[in-house]
Amino acid sequence: MLLGACIRQDIAGNSPQANFETLWSIIDRQYCFLGYKYEQYGLDWDEVHERYARRVTDTMTWEQLFEVLSEMVAELRDGHVNLTSAMGTSQYREWFDAYPHNFSDSIQRIYLGKDYTVSSALTYRVLENNIGYIYVGSFNTGLGDGNLSQMLSLLAMCDGLIVDVRDNGGGELTNAQRMAARFTNEKVLVGYMCHKTGTGHDDFSRPGPVYIEPADGVRWQKPVVVLTNRRSYSATNDFVNSMRQFPLVTTLGDKTGGGSGLPFTSELPCGWGIRFSASPMFDPSMQQLEFGIDPDVKVDMTVEDMARGRDTMIERACEILKK
Repeated sequence: MLLGACIRQDIAGNSPQANFETLWSIIDRQYCFLGYKYEQYGLDWDEVHERYARRVTDTMTWEQLFEVLSEMVAELRDGHVNLTSAMGTSQYREWFDAYPHNFSDSIQRIYLGKDYTVSSALTYRVLENNIGYIYVGSFNTGLGDGNLSQMLSLLAMCDGLIVDVRDNGGGELTNAQRMAARFTNEKVLVGYMCHKTGTGHDDFSRPGPVYIEPADGVRWQKPVVVLTNRRSYSATNDFVNSMRQFPLVTTLGDKTGGGSGLPFTSELPCGWGIRFSASPMFDPSMQQLEFGIDPDVKVDMTVEDMARGRDTMIERACEILKK
């Protein structure tokens, strides 16, 4: 198939209109936040249908259709909704670009120095001020109980602990929960989850409770500061929500990227994929988690600190832990 060629309508169900209607209907029936979006900024999904249907023609190319459908998806203003094709993946970039990055791996390397340990997705060391530092770059890689116990045992002499999940785009929810379980000594309610039960915009199950139970292995017993930025999302968003329910934990940095809900995926007649969160998640106060979590302490990396090779967030976290 030539990308620049007109879309083949001789294949049943693969016309521009069919692909458009399929995508619009999938979102209409399965996307969980249309009611929320209407309340927040007046999004009318039926009006979106009328407006974009006029732009779909029989003679448009694949590129033109992908552009139109990507713009329609962007009406949701949701960085976790992605339309994927051979031409690329659409993304609502303002979801991240409207926020400062608040992370520099080159500056991080200054703090790590040469005396650090890498184990699975964990990078850790004891900083010069006797504060433990853990960077969790992803929850995709399996975090074994042995890895976690060994790490916390080596850091046990520290006065406090920094857990850095900046730029962690998520991964397996079980890995995030397994790590969070190392920071509580009792079963804790961390939130609620709903599931879509019908095609209506408000067809959801009753909220089901989500708990974190203490791990059997080594558990941390001292103060913790969790560092976040806008690129902390998906399973990382869930991890941050769980951690902030524990009494010795402070979250610091920028608002997370959200996206705690379990993903839903589907396919258009032309083979393009659509993916978005499909299970609304809430904190224990029934506050929506999908669109990000505000930190306990709002801190941005300053230009002055970065010029001197200093990480404003790490420095502030150390101050809090030393107190």
